[in-house]
Amino acid sequence: MVLILVFFLMSRLVATLAVLLTVVSLVFGLIHLSGDPLAGLVPPGASPAQQDSIRRQFGLDQPLLSQYGLFLRRAAQGDFGDSWRARRPAMEAVLTRLPATLALTGAALGFALLLGVPLGIVAGVRPRGWIDFLVGLVVFGGQAMPGFWLGTVLIVVFAIKLDWLPASGLDGPGSLVLPAMALAAFPLAIVVRLLRTSLIETMRLDYVRTARAKGLNETSVVVGHALRNAALPALAYAGVQAGFLLGGAVVVEAVFAYPGMGRLVLQAVEDRDLPVVQAFVVLLALLIVAINLMVDVLARWLDPRMRFGAGAPSGGSA
Repeated sequence: MVLILVFFLMSRLVATLAVLLTVVSLVFGLIHLSGDPLAGLVPPGASPAQQDSIRRQFGLDQPLLSQYGLFLRRAAQGDFGDSWRARRPAMEAVLTRLPATLALTGAALGFALLLGVPLGIVAGVRPRGWIDFLVGLVVFGGQAMPGFWLGTVLIVVFAIKLDWLPASGLDGPGSLVLPAMALAAFPLAIVVRLLRTSLIETMRLDYVRTARAKGLNETSVVVGHALRNAALPALAYAGVQAGFLLGGAVVVEAVFAYPGMGRLVLQAVEDRDLPVVQAFVVLLALLIVAINLMVDVLARWLDPRMRFGAGAPSGGSA
């Protein structure tokens, strides 16, 4: 059991390092494919002496392979140079915005789960009814509406017309509600769709029928027996949704003028502040692979079929 767990964690760690190496290599390649990499590393109006200093600092006066090795060493230390706009290390500038973005994505995930799980259960337990039809409309709307469009509608309705919630900035928990709702629409739809489909299939399994035959009420059958297995596909997709939430936050933060990483990196792209863009991309990749690792471990713990060294059959207790 212990050896299997160690092997699993080591294999996932190797895969994580491979993903990060690929991302860092792509960042390095895109820098050089976009033209003179020095152009994005120096502030506007930099003197020739400043340009030469930065060129030597990043090894841009060396052969390409040497530049790549230096870039990997600096990236491993989180050193992507200084943001000329923020006038401090780029990774530090990004990390200061990380808590705000995590608060937004956490609130969005909370909305998606608090609404998506009950809707998915109702639709899965009573498929092809009028409630299932209404839930289907929610799923269609969540998947069809772009975040920037939904965000604009929410601002017009709840901030301008009704004046219930702030339209921009970060000033207390109320400032999170509208951007979190805009960001949560798509993952909410995915949670509902996956949970509904999985629950319909699970409710037909023998162990669920056995639970009903023993006289358990429908709530106990669904919550105590079927839901645990039915929720696994939605949980497995949570890692993908984490990437969507972190990436989608870039657009939503711009719509709501929210002071997170997304707004910072959009400004950096506009200003050609290349160190900030590099730091953001690598940090985003690190967060996504870390979340995927945690989700994978949790899924294996919840599902006996995937558990480390376990040979328990699926289905749960009857």
